[in-house]
Order: sequence, then structure tokens, then C-alpha cells
Amino acid sequence: MEAIIQDLRYGLRRLRKSPGFACAAIFILALGIGGTSAIFSVLNPVLFEPLPYPHASRIVSIWYAGPDGERVPESFHTYREVAERNHSFDALAVMKPWQPTLSGADQPERLDGQRVSAAYFRVLGVPVALGRDFQPSDDVLNGPKVVILSNGLWRRFGADPRIVGQLIRLDDQPFTVIGVMPASFENVLSRQAEAWAPLQYDTGNVSSQDAREWGHHLSMIGRLRAGVGADRAKNDLAWIASTPVSEFPRPNYVSLQPGFVMDLLQNDITRGVKPALVAVFGAMILVLLIACVDVTNLVLARAAQRQGEMAVRLALGAPARRVMRQVLTESLMLAVAGAFLGLFVAAFGIRLLVPLSPSGLPRMNAIRLDHPVFAFASGVTLLVGLLVGLIPSWQASRANLQGSLQEGSHRVSGSHRRIRGTFVVAEVAVALVLLVGAGLLFHSVQRLLAVPPGFEASDVLSMQVQVNGRRFGDPRVANVFFDQALDAVRRVPGITAAAFTSQLPLSGDLDGYGAHFEGDDPEVSYPVFRYAVTADYFGTLRIPLRRGRVLDAHDTASTPAVALISESLAKRRFPNEDPIGKRFHIGGDNGTPEFTVVGVVGDVKQMSLGLDDADAVYTTTAQWNLPERALSLVARGRGDVASLASAIKNAIWSVDSNQPIVRIVPMDVLVAESAAQRRFVLILFEAFGVIALVLAASGIYGVLSGSVAERTREIGVRAALGASRTGIVALIVRQGMTLTTIGALLGIGGALLASQPLAALLFSISRFDPLTYVAAVVVLAIVSAVACVVPAWRAARIDPMVALRYE
Repeated sequence: MEAIIQDLRYGLRRLRKSPGFACAAIFILALGIGGTSAIFSVLNPVLFEPLPYPHASRIVSIWYAGPDGERVPESFHTYREVAERNHSFDALAVMKPWQPTLSGADQPERLDGQRVSAAYFRVLGVPVALGRDFQPSDDVLNGPKVVILSNGLWRRFGADPRIVGQLIRLDDQPFTVIGVMPASFENVLSRQAEAWAPLQYDTGNVSSQDAREWGHHLSMIGRLRAGVGADRAKNDLAWIASTPVSEFPRPNYVSLQPGFVMDLLQNDITRGVKPALVAVFGAMILVLLIACVDVTNLVLARAAQRQGEMAVRLALGAPARRVMRQVLTESLMLAVAGAFLGLFVAAFGIRLLVPLSPSGLPRMNAIRLDHPVFAFASGVTLLVGLLVGLIPSWQASRANLQGSLQEGSHRVSGSHRRIRGTFVVAEVAVALVLLVGAGLLFHSVQRLLAVPPGFEASDVLSMQVQVNGRRFGDPRVANVFFDQALDAVRRVPGITAAAFTSQLPLSGDLDGYGAHFEGDDPEVSYPVFRYAVTADYFGTLRIPLRRGRVLDAHDTASTPAVALISESLAKRRFPNEDPIGKRFHIGGDNGTPEFTVVGVVGDVKQMSLGLDDADAVYTTTAQWNLPERALSLVARGRGDVASLASAIKNAIWSVDSNQPIVRIVPMDVLVAESAAQRRFVLILFEAFGVIALVLAASGIYGVLSGSVAERTREIGVRAALGASRTGIVALIVRQGMTLTTIGALLGIGGALLASQPLAALLFSISRFDPLTYVAAVVVLAIVSAVACVVPAWRAARIDPMVALRYE
């Protein structure tokens, strides 16, 4: 212990005598350790930590197996059959989004919530903090209107423990509060949910194939029994799918022949963001590696100046391991200091990462500096300290006593130059890998944003209007309100066009049906997005008309039902004939009108710019026989349309002030957010690439500066023998560019391998895109050349007489 304390004291004195070296090394390590810890703070709760539920590894998600293995939402009757017939689960539950309107405040407020089956919280393993959980008797058709509140919503009610048993008004109906969830409850399936109510579906409505109970709109989760493995549960589900029984009749389109897809819930909720997070973490590891190499080069340069000191230590009898320990101690001190500063870097990085993160990133509220992050940072610090000090300590312990004690030994300098040159090659190679990744993502985002969404997004503001009250259960009443609200909006100064739609493109809305065309097999349907729109919707968004006519104000409830279909659906269903005049049903022929195609419009991207999901049918709100309780307004204006949001809201509330208005966002923002995940990774890769370039350039500069200092006599002799300044500059630049060339060649090979994890994030570009690789090499070459200029110019200005006299 005494020897360790001596090493620490001596190391501290040495670092205080070299403040420039110490500050540079600590700053570089702080960037590497802090940045890596910030990224880990995101990955840990999302990918590594178990979900915040008891025995979370037993919670799974269950989906229909769609074409190509895709995951299709479940129907209620399928859930009932699996719940009754399985032998592998303690509990199963299904859920769907719910957005009730809370009344009683000055203005109505729309809440985010879920409609769930009775066992939902039992599957998650989280009991209520106040009151009771749902019972099976709550989840029946026309059952009691009960609700469980989140802890946050309960606190907005004053955190009154007597709230259990009280009534609150949701959707203009009284709901009895039966429970409150604990403050620690984290709902990974719906992060924003504040209220839960039972589904209350009709368990006996099996024969009607068009009933909502057969709709594919529910998510299903289950908790495996203790001791039951995933393989056994999958076999159980496969047996249920392949052996239908008369007690649970199935329509042909829910035959379950493809079976089920079962996955751990954690894998399911992170499936969409995992490639992006893994790519970012890999890039950050490369930046940390560059930081380690850069600091090692600094330590080696400093070690070259201390060779005489180390030789004296060895000559006086110091064991080689003691010399190694001294150098390692100093390296660990640098790493610890870098880690301390890196925690501030990590805290700042987290504050930047959370706003930049795509909206689909789960468990965002768990991103913070906590004990696992501190443990990770400590481990990285120890590893970095050892890596940085390993080679310098080995070099110091093997010092050549005679050569090191002779001033100006060229053998020792040459050895250091070779090692430092090798490190620079590694820095350049890793920097090129990051530059290629950033270039691929940049071109990918550019091409994604160049994809036409099918409408003109500029100068269009959107907002969702949700009707609140039992009277709006009548579609005619709802349509009257929306028509009056639309007239009021059109009178707002600055508004040139406005319309309502049942689902807004690129907003996350999903309203899918099966379209059955006349002459088709009754069991054949085309999956489509169903839009109920008002007149002038296509003019407001400037969706092009390809054939026929658009829907207008004359298409009312008293006129024949007409519809438009998208261009992609027309090509798919009527490749060699005119679709105008063709008739079809949406969602079956029970209770829905038969529509006649009167026009074909251009394709519109609904879910993402990168997905081919354009098949759609458009009806008028007046001719759709089900009530639309929420419609999205699109309003085109002159100038800054976002500034008209307040006036538009007041116009709607002039018709009825009790209706909530939410999700106010310009359409061009929705288009940009469609590329949010790729943009998130791109921003980080660009930042990492810049850091890597700076560190690689500093490494080249450091090696060449050291080389010029060590070769002062040689350069002086060259100048004395007639070498020109241009020749001396070329000599030094050639040395630096040789290192760059070798590193670039290795980096190209590394980029070809490292780009594989990025493949899932690329759009319309190959990971082998030659232009991206060429551009990355050119940028790296320019930066490297700039880093070579200053040492080369310094070498060219060496006075031969001064150099020879010094020697």
C-alpha cells in the first residue's frame, strides 16, 4: 500500500509538471468515456435490463403469423379460444388504445389510455396501489363502467385516497374509479396511458363474421407458467392453431393455419429500435477506441522524453514490474480524471439524446445516470486506463540502458515512431469506418425524404378534433358538428382550404379493412386503409386525381354510396380494365353500404415514407354508417399557417366548446418525423465522425511534430546538402499521407464489414455504395493533409547551422 501511495504521489507530481499533456489526455478520455456512458444509459433500460415487472422473462407477446412471418394483431375471439384451450400460460390479456375525453374541467381534455381484458395487470404482475383490480365480471358486454387511474392522473385529482368509488366523466359518461396504479408502474405497452377500462366485448357474438370481435385490432400478451419454457408454449399454440374445435368456430379468414408468432415482450417492444441502438453503440465504441489510441500516442510521446529517467531507475536496481506499475498508475490516474469529467459529459449527452430520440423508443423515462451506468463507466475507466498504459509501460520496462542514457539515441526514437505510426493508422482506419457509416445514413435520409408522400405538406396545419358526449353516437349528429366546425374554420382569415379525415397520413393512425369487390371470391379481400373524408380533402392536401372525379358536397347520406380508390389498388385489382363503376363492400356486406368507384386518386403514404402501404379507399363521412368520434382537420393557409392554430381552435369551439382538440402539428413536421429514427442515428454518426476526424488529425499532427523534433539533425543535414524547402515539406507530408493511405485501405475493409448492422436503417442505397466510400476517403485525405502542413512547414524552416550546432 505504501508503494502504491508513492506511485500515486509521484504520478500526480509528474502530471502537474505537464499540465498541457494532462489536460489534453483527460479531455479526450472524458469525451470517450462520457459519450459511451451516455449511449449506454439509453441501451441499458431498452435492451439489457429486464422489463420492470416480476419475472419479466415469462411475459410474452402473441400475434397472428401473417405473410412472410409478419406480426398481425389478434381478434377477440381468437384470444378467447387461446385463453380457454392453452396449457402454458398463467394469464392472457388483450388490449387496444383508448382516448377518452375527461369532462369537468374548464376545457375538455383528451386522455391516453387503454381498453384491456380483465387479466391485463395480472399478466404484467403489478397490483394496484389503491382499490382493486379488474374482475372477470367487469369485462362483459354492457358491464359496469369502471376505470383504473395512473398515479399521475390520480395526483391531478388531488391525490385523494378517497377517490376509489367516486365518479368521473369520461366520454360524457360516468365511470367509477375502482383503483389507482402505483407511482412505480411503468406501462411499456402504452407509455402515455393514464386510464384503463375493460374491453367489454360480446363473448357470444361468434357467428357474425363482420362483428368487431373478429377484427384484427388487439394486442395480446401472456405470462408463462413457472417452469414452462418458450418452446413448450410455442408447441401449445401451434397445437391450438392446427386443431380447431366446434366450441370455437373460426371464419375462413381467421383459420389460424399460419399459426402464431410468440416472442418475449422485451424483444417485441424493442424490435423496431434495436438496429439503430446497436449501430449507435458500435459507433460510440469506435470513438472510445480512437480516444484510447490518441491518448496512448500522447503517453508514448511523453514516454520518449522520459527514457532517461526510466533508464536511471532500472540502472539503480528498480524492478521492471515497478517501472511498469508506475506508468500504469499514471495512466489510470488519467482515466479516472477523464471519467470524472466524463460524467458531466454523459449528463449533458443524455439531455441531448432524449429530445433527439425517435418517438418509438421505449422506456424513455428510464434513461438516466443510475447505478448500472456508473458501474459501466467504472469498468470502462479501468479498461481504458489499462489499455492506455499497457504499451507505454511495457516499453518503459524494456528500456535499453546504454542507448537510453545516450542523448539523441535514434534507435529508441525510431521504435517510438513505429509504434505511434501504427496507432495513427488504426485511428485513420476507424475514422473512415465512422465516416462511411455517416455518409450512408446521410444519403439514405436524403433519399427517404425525397420520396413523395402523395400530398403537398407545406403550408398545411393538422389537428385532431374528438367529439365528446353520448349524443354523438348518432353519426348524423357527429356529421352536423363536423360540418359546422369546418364552415367556421374556412371563415378564419388566412385559411384557403380545409377538410376533415378519419385518419391522417404519417400520423400513426391505422384504420385497416378488407375490401370485397363484386365478382371476387367471397373469401377474398384486399387489405386497405379506409379514409372517411369531407369535401375538398383532396384539394386541401393536393392529392392528384388520376381518373374519374373526386368526392364532393353532393355525396350525402341520401345519395348513392360512392368511393375513390388509390392508384395502387386500381392497378392491383383492375390491371387491364377501368375501375370506374365497380362496386365493393368494406369490411363485409353486413350493415355496410355497397360503394361504387367514381374515381382513382394518387397513392398516399400512411405509415411511413419507407413503406409501400398505399392501397386505400376513400368514402365521405356522410356515407359511412358508423360514427366517427375523432377526425383530423387539415387546413391550408397563407404564410405561417402554424400561427393560425389558436384562431382555428376558437373557430371550432365557437360551434361547441366542449370538444377537445389535440395533436396540433404542421404536415411537413409529420413528413420529417417519418425519418426520425434514421435521422437520430445520422446525427450521432455525424457527431462521432467529426470527433473521429479531429482525433485522427491530432494523432497525425502529433506523430509528425514528434518526428520533426526527433529528426532535427537529419533535416538540418539535408538542408545543408542542398535540399529545398519544397522537398523537405514533401518529405514530411509524404510520411503523414503514407500513414493515412495505409489506414484508409484498412478502413475500407473495416467499413465493408461494419456497415452490415446499418443495412436495416438504409433506404434505397446499398451499403457498398462506391460514391459514399470515395467521398469519405476524400474528406479523410483533405483533413490529413491539413494536419501534415504545420509540422511540414516547421521542418522546412529549420536552420541547418542551428540544427548542427545543437546536435
